[in-house]
Amino acid sequence: MASHRRPKQPSRARMTLLGAAASAAATVGVTATSASADPGQSVDDVREEVDDLHHEAEEITEEFNGAQEREEQLQEEISELQDSTARGQERLNELRNGMGSMASAQYRNGGLDPSMQLFLSSDPDDFLDQASALDQMSAKQAEALRLIQDQQRTLDQQREEAGERLAELEDVRATLGEKKDSIQGKLSEAQALLNQLTEEERQEIAAAEQAEAEESERASRSDDRDFSDGTATGRASSALNAAISKLGSPYVWGATGPSSFDCSGLTGWAYNQAGVSLPRVSQDQANAGTRVSQSELAPGDLVFFYPGITHVGIYVGNGQMVHAPSTGGVVEYASLSIMPFQFGVRVA
Repeated sequence: MASHRRPKQPSRARMTLLGAAASAAATVGVTATSASADPGQSVDDVREEVDDLHHEAEEITEEFNGAQEREEQLQEEISELQDSTARGQERLNELRNGMGSMASAQYRNGGLDPSMQLFLSSDPDDFLDQASALDQMSAKQAEALRLIQDQQRTLDQQREEAGERLAELEDVRATLGEKKDSIQGKLSEAQALLNQLTEEERQEIAAAEQAEAEESERASRSDDRDFSDGTATGRASSALNAAISKLGSPYVWGATGPSSFDCSGLTGWAYNQAGVSLPRVSQDQANAGTRVSQSELAPGDLVFFYPGITHVGIYVGNGQMVHAPSTGGVVEYASLSIMPFQFGVRVA
């Protein structure tokens, strides 16, 4: 997977590096044996590499989220098909029982007519394909057989569809396992690099993280976020306020709230509080409204990053957003400049 290098400026790695160390160790159970820092690497180089690994993990997380969403859809479709098939089988049994009753009545009244004998001794499809046989049948018998034939075909189609969905579900579950392993692998690599840092380097990072967090919050609060002037719709305002209410909640990949989130999990949850249902993954959320440029952004707009549209937040104003950053981080304010901005989306 391609790595996205960023300018030497405050980045998500710089803001969450130490938190990522503890979180990755607890979540993944990693050790320092997965990877090691190059002896010639500076602390900034290590941070940059860790940032890249976290972004790669986030890219895979969005793929994981998409597969998980498909798994849920398949489970619903399979359940519906199974229920429909069960009801259809009951209907088919009723039709066949009705035909059997008709045959019994004919037998009691002097024997089966040739058409009924043919039905009971062969497949209804074969029987109905014989025009000469149809001519021998009463209208009632012909209609009963046609209903049985149609019901059988419907059942066969539903069973085939259910089989296809089950096969796809098995593939999707295998993909989920692969994605999960890939995410954990990236976090393991990042953790191994972080384990190479000295105590002095950790203190240096902690001071930088604190300063950057304070600057980001000052910048975000310099905008009064008063939406009464019409710069944001009521739903956008509600979604933004919902996201802000989750400041400090931990980032957990695959999480959709209400106590932990990944990036698209936060934006989806926030807009859901405003009565708007967004797709699960960032790439699909990018098509949930009207695209706007950075200069056109208004509070409450979704903001997207990286060419693959693998990160999303909600615009606050004054060049700031609220987002769930990456493993080890928490929902926070951050500048749009810390990642490659692509476009905004104003949710309709």
